[in-house]
Amino acid sequence: MKKKTATLATEDDLLIDLTFHRLPASLIFEFAEKIVRPYYRNNLNAAFQDLIHKALADEDFVLSHITHIKTTET
Repeated sequence: MKKKTATLATEDDLLIDLTFHRLPASLIFEFAEKIVRPYYRNNLNAAFQDLIHKALADEDFVLSHITHIKTTET
């Protein structure tokens, strides 16, 4: 009997479809006009990925500074 080798997908390999509910079309249109078209060559997918990555980086930055402040105050 042959052994099957199980491989786990890395986070980069996991792709999902994303659906937004109750998001105004005007907001997406404005995002596309002001950000996606000039900076991402109309690649909405890349723009959303970059937006999410930057939001997470900002969150990490803020949390690291809050933790730093809390540890220096005590």
